[in-house]
Amino acid sequence: MSLLAGRVAVVTGGAQGIGFAIAETFVRNGAAVVVGDLEPGDAAERLGADVARAVRCDVTSADDVAALLDVAVTEFGALDVMVNNAGITRDATMRTMTEEQFDQVIAVHLKGSWHGTRLAAAIMRERGSGSIVNLSSLSGKVGLAGQTNYSAAKAGIVGLTKAAAKEVARFNVRVNAIQPGLIRTPMTTAMPEKVWDQKMAEIPLGRAGEPAEVAGVALFLASELSSYMTGTALEVTGGRFM
Repeated sequence: MSLLAGRVAVVTGGAQGIGFAIAETFVRNGAAVVVGDLEPGDAAERLGADVARAVRCDVTSADDVAALLDVAVTEFGALDVMVNNAGITRDATMRTMTEEQFDQVIAVHLKGSWHGTRLAAAIMRERGSGSIVNLSSLSGKVGLAGQTNYSAAKAGIVGLTKAAAKEVARFNVRVNAIQPGLIRTPMTTAMPEKVWDQKMAEIPLGRAGEPAEVAGVALFLASELSSYMTGTALEVTGGRFM
């Protein structure tokens, strides 16, 4: 199936991890993809240079995000799908977390998603269609110790998604969120074994998720399969904390 045939998508944080898996899945399903990342590297070549571009983008900068979206419009002629995926972690307890660490995470996740949502929506509403997918997290649902910054940002993304969905629904622009749980990426597998085992014990399906499993949900939300869905937050968690 080519669920995104003829569509143009932008994926922030798309040079690695979940973001790259989403970009790869979109390309396989017929989309042209523009990846935005602080270190885009050879992402475009890995995706297929004829259907992909990779641009350096700091999502905390509105100018950077606007320039990223402009590449999609000028190079491929449209913007049909926006995935706000870029993120960082600066985990620490409240007692030891610095104000800078708090501000950095809020800026990248929450402000970055706001930039991507509002700028993409401004383009999409003019053509009367579009799908925006924001990456939240299970941490934004339940709150995880050592992640007051991350949990606050990811919870904020759900609120942003729902408010934005109400604003742009009349223009046939949909805004949804994904809340992944424990997904096997270089960032998560670097956890101490004790922490990893503790998280695994909380998952009814008994395993970590794979980036491709999050990408499949992003594909669903980007495509017409979810045409009557907006303002939702879909959990991809293996049943953890249901």
